[in-house]
Amino acid sequence: MNRNLFNLGIALCALILVAGCFCRQDSDSGLSGDKPPVSSSTPASQAPSSNSSTTTQSKGKNPDKGDFLIEHLPVSTPRYVEIDRQVRNEKLLEKAADQLNRALILPEDITLRTKDCQEINAFYDPNDSSVTMCYELMEHFYQTFKSAGRTDEDSYDQMFDAVRFVFLHEIAHALIDKYKLPIIGNEEDAADRCSAYINLEELGEQGVKAVVAAADAFAIESKHSEGRIKNMADEHLLGEQRFYNSLCMIYGSNTSKYEKLVTDGYLPKERAVRCATEYQKSVDSWVNLLGPWRKN
Repeated sequence: MNRNLFNLGIALCALILVAGCFCRQDSDSGLSGDKPPVSSSTPASQAPSSNSSTTTQSKGKNPDKGDFLIEHLPVSTPRYVEIDRQVRNEKLLEKAADQLNRALILPEDITLRTKDCQEINAFYDPNDSSVTMCYELMEHFYQTFKSAGRTDEDSYDQMFDAVRFVFLHEIAHALIDKYKLPIIGNEEDAADRCSAYINLEELGEQGVKAVVAAADAFAIESKHSEGRIKNMADEHLLGEQRFYNSLCMIYGSNTSKYEKLVTDGYLPKERAVRCATEYQKSVDSWVNLLGPWRKN
């Protein structure tokens, strides 16, 4: 490939951009498997960010008793060794954790890590309160976009955007668990909508690109799975459903700006007429749920 996919010192900056998404306080309103492995590795190192919390409480807020922590585990896959070295040297996860710690109150610690998982995955593990982004998933995204005929450069860029969406999806799972948030319905769908809400409301055009990339990946993967027996018992929605839900969130966020999603035939009119209301309900829900846990 023309651009070295595994030179992810730059790619992991996407996580830093994502981490800053909670920092804007709202004035008026506020893809992956997700399955943790059966066993977990022993941490090689773990450290809080430089802005470590103490047990404090702002007026009307919950007590802050935790931090986003960073864990670096040994890498066993040779082609990921250089990625891991860059991640550590540039302190990319440490910077991401610092941004999150400045933005969110936590009732207990949550660990962030990147590693080789020996599987294509990203997941929140409630057993050790950790969010893991696997290097294999990043590689998978690149190959997914390449398989659809995208150039190396476009596939590389879309990989960054898809990683941003998935990272926020997994952060949503962590917050649902630690904040004991009431989720009425499918939690995987709720995590998708949380990611879309944060991307579209707080990250501007970069956030829109993240949701578009995720929708694109859902569509490509669904096409690749045509003719296969679908796992209807899986907790995730079907890829086709996640594709249309993502487009509905984008369109609903600004129906005039994203009208071409409907006029070009990507989003059926029968669904589109409900998207503005659907989007606002998602936004209102997440604003209210996260409000007591935002720092001033």
